[in-house]
Amino acid sequence: MILALVLLVVALCVALAGWAGWFVARDRAVILNQLWGGAVVEGVVLVQGVVAIVQGTTGAGATDPLLFWGYFATTLVILPVAAAWAFAERTRWSSVVLLVASLTVAFLEWRMWQIWTAA
Repeated sequence: MILALVLLVVALCVALAGWAGWFVARDRAVILNQLWGGAVVEGVVLVQGVVAIVQGTTGAGATDPLLFWGYFATTLVILPVAAAWAFAERTRWSSVVLLVASLTVAFLEWRMWQIWTAA
């Protein structure tokens, strides 16, 4: 994994969570642009997965591959499920769902970095 990609995903997630938090405070539902923001985060996570696969095949893999790839799979699933839920739920709670999902992905991303770099 590359630290710059980790920090990019975390920053994008925090920004998306802030945007969703603003909508929660204003009692508004998620809008399509926020879901596109989640898609951008998902795209960067996929790029990071490709980088992790390449680095893993060259010998610089995670210290606990099973745990790392479990976190990675969970990270890939959270935002699409949250987006589907937010799209179906047209109240302010859709913004709460996106807020929680974004912060969860940011946390999982940081945890994946810790697993990757553990000695």
